[in-house]
Amino acid sequence: MTIRKKDLFARKIAKIAATLLTASMISAGSLTSCSLTKKNQPNIVLILTDDQGFGDIGVYGCTDIDTPNMDKLAGEGVRFTNFYSSSPVCTPSRAGLLTGSYPKRVGMGDGVYFPNDQKGLNPDEVTIADMLKEKDYSTLAIGKWHLGRPSEVLPTAQGFDHYYGVPYSNDLGPDHFAADRLGGPFPKLPLMEDETVIDEGTDGYGIDQTKLTKLYTDRAVEFINGHKKDPFFLYLAYNQPHYPNIYGKDYEGASDRGKFGDAVEELDWSLGEIMKTLEENGLDENTLVIFTSDNGPWKFVLDMPADKYGHWSSWSDGTTGSSGPLRGWKTETYEGGQRVPAIMRWPGKIPEGKVTDALASNLDILPTIAEITQSDISGNPPIDGHSLAALIKDPENEKSPDDYFLYYDADGLYLRAVRNAAGYKLQILDEEHNRGDINALYYLPEDIHTDKDISAEHPEIVEELLEAAGKIDDDVEANMRPQWERE
Repeated sequence: MTIRKKDLFARKIAKIAATLLTASMISAGSLTSCSLTKKNQPNIVLILTDDQGFGDIGVYGCTDIDTPNMDKLAGEGVRFTNFYSSSPVCTPSRAGLLTGSYPKRVGMGDGVYFPNDQKGLNPDEVTIADMLKEKDYSTLAIGKWHLGRPSEVLPTAQGFDHYYGVPYSNDLGPDHFAADRLGGPFPKLPLMEDETVIDEGTDGYGIDQTKLTKLYTDRAVEFINGHKKDPFFLYLAYNQPHYPNIYGKDYEGASDRGKFGDAVEELDWSLGEIMKTLEENGLDENTLVIFTSDNGPWKFVLDMPADKYGHWSSWSDGTTGSSGPLRGWKTETYEGGQRVPAIMRWPGKIPEGKVTDALASNLDILPTIAEITQSDISGNPPIDGHSLAALIKDPENEKSPDDYFLYYDADGLYLRAVRNAAGYKLQILDEEHNRGDINALYYLPEDIHTDKDISAEHPEIVEELLEAAGKIDDDVEANMRPQWERE
């Protein structure tokens, strides 16, 4: 099926110059202070893991999973300790990442998508890939998409030249234990090339997931090898370590944390292969690599019923991801649900081995890439993220460009918490799903697990956060753009 591409130029309020940023972007703090040509445009590699928690990488305190390549990436770049996903679950978080907007702003208020859903991220939204296509980048999405299964909303409709991967979570095959209440039965788990299913495996469930991470790695290496001279954007979104944890046979028993750890160790190998390929092709110094996770780790539910293939009982040994010192898990707006690992590396442009505690989120990735690629986004629909270019260039002296961050519930619709750049977080819990009742105020730099409510001591901060959250959420709600739905 041929998909009509968006005409991004039609959405521009004004096209000032195709190869220059707006004057506000070309600043002293910019990583690119002169005009770029196609030859020296930086490559972008954006790597996203699935349900990898704050405590699942060595440099973030993990001791029972070996992650030498992730650790090396951090040692060669900037590691964030206050970086957030825009949702505590998969679908809205990915929408926030690719559009730079709170999921609610782009209409993603229905939580996680399932295989039979006839909806998705609206192709009228401007994704990172859409933006870079205007700069003549080659674009490829590999892995988990989870922003809609219909062809009209697959990556090839969202700025990507090609797509190779599984269109949603790796547990959503036939006889999923909750399929009946989630619009099932579900089809076999497919591996896709562009808009076509190319492999559904040999059993009744779907693609053989033991080979999936390696297939993704091989395709990423092939893409890099084939684009030595042209700028490219590679979006590599692994299915792992989302439940069920499945990996190549060489990684059986590799870690000290069971199947979850084994899956992470294969991901670490994959990252190493990609970094080695960049180096071998002489692309190291002209490539920004961003590594992060879509949300926090799941809290494993014991006694999962087996499907008719026996998968649910055999796919897990009870091990799970780690939130490290943080409270909470995936689906929750406590810190463990949304504070995630994030590393950025760009030799010669980003200093090595730095750590920043500045507030940042995956909403900031699109405007960051816009600045370093000199992409003019001034005429695009409003977004919520801010460029981190100055911060990653000088992490020890630059402050966060974000004053506040809003935490929305797993649907991506209802406001649950807000924090400011200083580290004060207001947990807002209300049965009516609004900004009504104040639950607790925490000071994260001194209370990372959010155990001590200090709202009584700081009513002025409570008022500040509540007012800021209300103002931002009111703007988001008043300017919501619709998701795509089949008529």
